[in-house]
Amino acid sequence: MSDPNSTTTRLLTLLNVSATKASKRKWSAVEEFPAEKLNKRKNARFLSVPEATVPGNPETPAATEIMVDAPVEPLDTAAEAEEDDELAEGVSDAYEAHYGRSPALLSESTRAAVDRHSWTTSRATYGRLGAVVESIPEGSQPGTSSETAILERLRTPFRKRQAKQPREKTEVQNDLLSILSSHRDVYLPNTAWEHKKTFREAISLHALNHVTKKRRRVLKNNERLVHATKVDPSGSPPEDVQDQGFTRPSVLVLLPFRSSAFDWFTALTSHTPAPAFQVENQSRFLAEYGLSPGMVDKLAAAEPGTYPRDHVETFKGNVDDNFRVGVKLTRKSVKMFSEFYGCDIIMASPLGLRRSIEKEKSADYLSSIEVLIVDQLEALTMQNWEHVKFVMSHINKLPKDSHNTDFSRIKPWYLDGHAEYLRQSILISALETPETRSLFNSNLKNVAGKLRVERRWSPVQVPEGIDQNFTQFDCANPKDEADKRFNYFTTQLLPLVLKSAVQSSNAAVFVPSSFDFIRVQNYFKKHSGVSFAVLSEYSTNQDISRARQAFFSGQKAFLLISERFHFYKRYKIRGIRNLIFYGPPDHPQFYTELLSCPFLDDGVEASDVTCRVLYSKYDWFRLERIAGTEAAIELVKA
Repeated sequence: MSDPNSTTTRLLTLLNVSATKASKRKWSAVEEFPAEKLNKRKNARFLSVPEATVPGNPETPAATEIMVDAPVEPLDTAAEAEEDDELAEGVSDAYEAHYGRSPALLSESTRAAVDRHSWTTSRATYGRLGAVVESIPEGSQPGTSSETAILERLRTPFRKRQAKQPREKTEVQNDLLSILSSHRDVYLPNTAWEHKKTFREAISLHALNHVTKKRRRVLKNNERLVHATKVDPSGSPPEDVQDQGFTRPSVLVLLPFRSSAFDWFTALTSHTPAPAFQVENQSRFLAEYGLSPGMVDKLAAAEPGTYPRDHVETFKGNVDDNFRVGVKLTRKSVKMFSEFYGCDIIMASPLGLRRSIEKEKSADYLSSIEVLIVDQLEALTMQNWEHVKFVMSHINKLPKDSHNTDFSRIKPWYLDGHAEYLRQSILISALETPETRSLFNSNLKNVAGKLRVERRWSPVQVPEGIDQNFTQFDCANPKDEADKRFNYFTTQLLPLVLKSAVQSSNAAVFVPSSFDFIRVQNYFKKHSGVSFAVLSEYSTNQDISRARQAFFSGQKAFLLISERFHFYKRYKIRGIRNLIFYGPPDHPQFYTELLSCPFLDDGVEASDVTCRVLYSKYDWFRLERIAGTEAAIELVKA
């Protein structure tokens, strides 16, 4: 007996469920994607087109209902003819080669190579993007880039806007679009803030181009089906009309805050300007994803330099982290707050999606995602990375229900359960962490290959004269790293500090990991024998005020600080003379900021400040951003 959870069994169940619902109108893009001619509707009617034979079902094939207009007239205006020519030209472009009925790169050998993690790696330089590492499945051929993959209708206004911006930004966007057009996975770590908006505009254009091409292919096939039925009502429909997934959404944008969704909405609508496009429910979106009337953004209103730039850029605007919104695109409009099964783009936070999935006990609307965009990964790692892993585990899985899908229109590789091998993932982050690198290495299976931008780091700037002591502990297995670090800290480093009367007071312990922070805090409670205060992401304003005052006045000898606290609050802590980094911080600017805190007090010399950094070879990403690439290599070898 077959396994009820197997891919084949689940798919056959879906097909049989679909066949029993023949009386219902199947999902079709005609209703959702009205072309200009179809918008001029007077009387709608339904045509029945024979559905493909259902495997395992000997009954007469069900009829698939497609909503069309009567009559369907040929294209007769210059605009419509031009659009049809554009569609015909795009049929053979990179989109069709990658997402068509039979992608050339999708083979048993390439899938097997991806599953084995057998990648052929090379290095290259891509213009303004700099050095990159390219990986393709073993035995495969690298994909080609094509700037002309963007539809003319979208490319022309984009070029006009580019003409008004600095040449460097234009070159960065063009280089990025050229890579994206090959439909490879792209990982952009260490992205500078001045490039964030530049990247968003280019990537949102790529996503809009993808949705538009998919819509036009569906419309073209709808016309062919209608024409075939008119010519020969009893004949068989065309067999090459597989152009859809199980559900309509094809682009997913994962973001940390509502303000991030606001930025992506701005980037997306910059390519769909009025009066050619109308934005439906725009006022509601601005109200729910912007600031409420009368509210003042203290970060944006503060004097320049009051807060670090990365803090302002991350936390300005609406920073609610529980949201999800569907965006439906048609030829003339952008509709916000569309129902998920009727939209094209989903913008959501990992928390928002997880709550939706757990509430509905279904993630079917993620079954046909073809372009995944994850922005501000550095912020997502500071929230809850488990939410990101949860969402990733539900993308491109076979749906639990048919959702009135017309299975005769589904692309074969969806039915085979191979969608994850063609999904293009685009990852953007201000810095790289083991979690984000693991996501890139382990979760992305695109047979077209993947590309990662590299960067060499220079040492961060710290107050001159401070003696920085980097202490390495041995660890051969990453699974033992947390225990080894804790053991070295409690048996070697901390006892050494407590022996010194000077270093055992006015000492701040900075802990990057929240799990390590709880462990260290419990140790201080039970075994350290010293007074201490705590600053964590869970501290209330009153807790923070009392802890800072007690530490500054000398009532508490030690101050435990979590990296998440500093990430969210960014307080300047007075009274620090001795800094102990339980591990290098993820954000290199935190290292500089904390080492600058002692000099908030008058009369402090660099010789009065001590700094100890505990690290292992598995802290490479963090260490490289602080010490610089060259020095980090020497420290790891030590």
